[in-house]
Amino acid sequence: MPSPLRTVVSVTTTVMLTFLGLLMVTFIIGRVVPIDPVLAIVGDRAPEHVVERVREELGLNKPLYEQFAIYVWNVLRGDLGVSVLTANPVLEDIKRVFPATLELATVATLFGVLLGVPMGVLAAVYQGRWPDQVIRVVGLLGYSIPVFWLGLMGLLIFYARWPWGELVPGPGRVDVFYDGLVDQVTGVLLIDSAMAGEWEVFWNAAWHLVLPAAILGYFSLAYISRMTRSFMLEQLSQEYVTTARVKGVKEWRVIWVHALGNVWVPLVTVIALSYANLLEGSVLTEIVFAWPGLGYYLTQSLLKADMNAVLGATMVVGAVFIGVNLLSDLLYKLLDPRAR
Repeated sequence: MPSPLRTVVSVTTTVMLTFLGLLMVTFIIGRVVPIDPVLAIVGDRAPEHVVERVREELGLNKPLYEQFAIYVWNVLRGDLGVSVLTANPVLEDIKRVFPATLELATVATLFGVLLGVPMGVLAAVYQGRWPDQVIRVVGLLGYSIPVFWLGLMGLLIFYARWPWGELVPGPGRVDVFYDGLVDQVTGVLLIDSAMAGEWEVFWNAAWHLVLPAAILGYFSLAYISRMTRSFMLEQLSQEYVTTARVKGVKEWRVIWVHALGNVWVPLVTVIALSYANLLEGSVLTEIVFAWPGLGYYLTQSLLKADMNAVLGATMVVGAVFIGVNLLSDLLYKLLDPRAR
């Protein structure tokens, strides 16, 4: 079998098996949690015959393997059930809230990359000296401080107690009087407001992004800077770096062009994994900042015992993680021929 075709078959098989495993995990979660989806729909005071009728309509009286087969078939058809919380199809709810999470995670990742990569390079160049020590402490704090505490402190300092007035807006994606002024096209408010020419909404939404994206991106920064430092230390010890220096190549060019140029290939995987982690790990940030994204939706659904929404959101998060991992793997092979 030709190599490209073998790669396509291998990747497709891996994705299908991983997705099937993901469906199995979400299905098991839905069956082991101590929440009865029927009672979540009809209430705990409904007559017994109503409970049984709804249980039969949902197919919950069938054997587990049949329920799993029906679940897989419905998912493949794009049917994730109806949300008890919103009375909408779960897929429609996810289409509505996911762009908000995507917007937040994308800006947070940009924050992490734009600051984390230079910090990692500087830490490697000044290995063992005070810039390296400072950057390592900053990274360690990023791993250690709980995100919800950092978010609350951020709101307290920059919103509630800032001595010259509010430095950043409060929770939410936009101020109340701007809410609903822009029609949802992509769902990403920065893009939609720019497309509509609503620049006041655009800048208000951008300003609302600053604090939650900075706090969420801080964890991405810690990870990216540490990995960049590690990759750069390896490159700076290579013979081609010594040769370039002996030939009189300027130091900044050796570091930022030659060494960093060879670091970008493994960094692609690091950044992709960081992005996927932010997409699935933004739950606490969204709760603290009342950010109407997938994490906020998932939490509210869980509190209301809305299992269709919980399972649907969980499955989407897992599918995104699989997709980003696959994309990073393909990019790695594209950028580095040795990995093909």
